[in-house]
Order: sequence, then C-alpha cells, then structure tokens
Amino acid sequence: MMVAGRRAREAGRGKRGVARRAAFTLTLWFAAAGVLGCSVQQPAVAPALAQAPARPLPFKGRLADGDASELPPAVAMSLSSTSAVEFFYREELTHDENHVPLSITAFAPATYAGAPLGDRGVTAFASLSIVEGDKVLGDYTATAHVSKSYSLYAEPTHRELEHAARAAVREKIDRKLYRDADRLAQAVAGAGSLATPAAGQ
Repeated sequence: MMVAGRRAREAGRGKRGVARRAAFTLTLWFAAAGVLGCSVQQPAVAPALAQAPARPLPFKGRLADGDASELPPAVAMSLSSTSAVEFFYREELTHDENHVPLSITAFAPATYAGAPLGDRGVTAFASLSIVEGDKVLGDYTATAHVSKSYSLYAEPTHRELEHAARAAVREKIDRKLYRDADRLAQAVAGAGSLATPAAGQ
C-alpha cells in the first residue's frame, strides 16, 4: 500500500511538471506573438507626400559638383552650361537594420505565418550650395529616413529603400528652394548687375 501510494504521488508530480512546462511554452509563444504583433505596426517605406509638380527655379545655373542624373527636380530643370551661377550638390546614404531577437522568433508560430522579423532602413543626407563667383547665394541641407519591415518570406531590397530615401530628401530640398525662390532671384539679379560694370571696365 505504501509503495502504491508513493508511486501515485510521483505520477502526480510528473503530470504537474509536464503541465507546468506546457504552460511555460505557451506563455513564451504568446509573448513572442505579442512582440511580433507590435512589429507588424512598424512603418513601411514612407509614402510620398502630396506635392505640386516640380517647376524650374527663376534663374539658371550650371552644375559645378554632382551627378546630373541625381538632382532635385527643381535644380535639374534649371541647368544651363553658360550660367555664371553654380550648383554644388551631394548626397550621402547610410543603412540601418533592426532585428527581433532570434530567441523569440525561432519559437513563435507567428514567424512562420509571415510576421515581421525586423526592419531595414536608409537615411539620405543632401546638401546644395548655390554660388556666383565668390558669393554664396544659398546653402540648403535636408535629411530623410525610410524603413520597411521584412519577414521570413519577403524583404525590401537595398535599391528600393535607397530610391525612396533619395526621392524624399530631394523633395525636401525642392521645398526649401521654392520657399526661398524670390530671395534667390533677387540675389542672382543683384550679383549680375554688380558684375556688369566690372566687366565693362
């Protein structure tokens, strides 16, 4: 009788141990699903803001530094190889990536259903200087960041993210130029009128 009772108690402890392990496993899975569920809300590549069509600046300039195929639209539409005004433009890109810990995703059912495992992003920095002779008419800088989550089955390409970041930062430079267009036009006209008598001497 004593042996039978001891075996019964051991069997009971074994069942409780299995139940506790099962409960712990389910808790881990639910926690992982919760973390990944939050990841689903991470922003994708930021949609372009509604904007007016690009238009040229009220003056022309020549590209002194930069790639003519990679310019803000307002600058690209205002190029002239014979202008005394010069554009100096450059862009820089940096990449970043964030991961949900593997210790969580490896045991989460949501992982295999396509939940995000992390996100990749690109930050674009741009600077534009407008110069005539030794006079700086304008200096402009802008930064834009885009990101997109990835899963076990799909991920954004670096090219896609870079293209979105470049487009966003160029649009910011254009907005600054349009806000400053009147002042720039007056500065260019003033610099030209000062240069004309000197050229005639």
